[in-house]
Amino acid sequence: MDAKDFNMDDADVAWCPGCGDFFILQTLKETLAELEIKPENLVLVSGIGQAGKLPHYIKCNVFNSLHGRSLPPAVAIKAVNPELTVIDVSGDGCMYGEGGNHFIHNIRRNPDITNLVHNNMVYGLTKGQASPTSRTEFKTNLQVEGVFLEPFNPISIAIALKASFVARAYCRDTEETKNILKKAIKHKGYALVDIFQPCVTFNKVNTYQWFKESTYYLEDSHDPYDIEQAFKRSMETDKFPLGIFYMNPDKKTFEENLEVYLEDKTPIYKRRVDMGKLERLIASKR
Repeated sequence: MDAKDFNMDDADVAWCPGCGDFFILQTLKETLAELEIKPENLVLVSGIGQAGKLPHYIKCNVFNSLHGRSLPPAVAIKAVNPELTVIDVSGDGCMYGEGGNHFIHNIRRNPDITNLVHNNMVYGLTKGQASPTSRTEFKTNLQVEGVFLEPFNPISIAIALKASFVARAYCRDTEETKNILKKAIKHKGYALVDIFQPCVTFNKVNTYQWFKESTYYLEDSHDPYDIEQAFKRSMETDKFPLGIFYMNPDKKTFEENLEVYLEDKTPIYKRRVDMGKLERLIASKR
């Protein structure tokens, strides 16, 4: 397969010239092609925001949800048809702000989906307000004196909740990002990839140069199975580590824990459910 197999040639791309989302879009296409995932077997689910537009520019199945509410339909789609590759695409405001509650409990459920979060530390679609990940003292037209809240740390929170795969990437490092995405998509269970990407219009502080100078890659000696070490590294903010922080492969997935799959492995969408039999099955497992 080739990345062109996922092209939507007639799509009117609405991002600003120079937006970091362009790198994420191209890298994701190349990742999907190299993993030989067919467009018909892929579902991209998104929320609202500039990041939420990404699925519109890829040829595949798409579900565009409400602001901050992309994870529930993504989980449902995977549960109904586990044969599909399901990727949730959102932004730092949509996922960590409006969708914060879903984000937390999705980690606990551990569905077999990949969660890509475009993190530009600002609300780009709604004209530049501070987002949950904006750095302190960051000034906007609303936060005129600068942000005073401690930035939301999705990596630390995901590790603290023992998410089964936690990583961070930088969009401009396309090859490194592609390697992380491949591992995340192939991982069985919930995989979070927080992706740094500049907003060239509304964030003049966290630029391409800033991200390059403010990040570094975890050493090869880093043990992603050591939760204490992973959490410690996630708290670093003088320079932000990139790479795979933590993996918890022994955690059962949401789909494996569903009682309706205990006797019959046929996907729900292919079955006619005998409700009486289902109720008796559930009752027997209590």
